[in-house]
Amino acid sequence: MKIRKAHITSGQLKTYNVYLHENKKEYKTLVAVPDIEWSISIAYEDEKAQLEQSLEQSLMERVETDEARELALKIVHWVTEM
Repeated sequence: MKIRKAHITSGQLKTYNVYLHENKKEYKTLVAVPDIEWSISIAYEDEKAQLEQSLEQSLMERVETDEARELALKIVHWVTEM
C-alpha cells in the first residue's frame, strides 16, 4: 500500500492522504481518501480520459467541483504510474 499526500490548491488549501493498494491478482487498484469517506476500485484496463471523468463525478459528491477535478487528476497520475 502506498500513501500519497494530495495538496489541493483550488479554493481553501487542504491536504488529503490518498491510500493506494494495488491488487495484482485482480488487476485493480483500490483508492481511498478517508478524510472525505470516499473510495473506489479502478481496473487496470480503464481508459485514462474516462477514468478522470468518472473519478471527478464521484468525488463531486463529497467535495467542491474544483477540488474534485484537482484530486481526480492527481489520482489518475498516481494510478497510471504504478
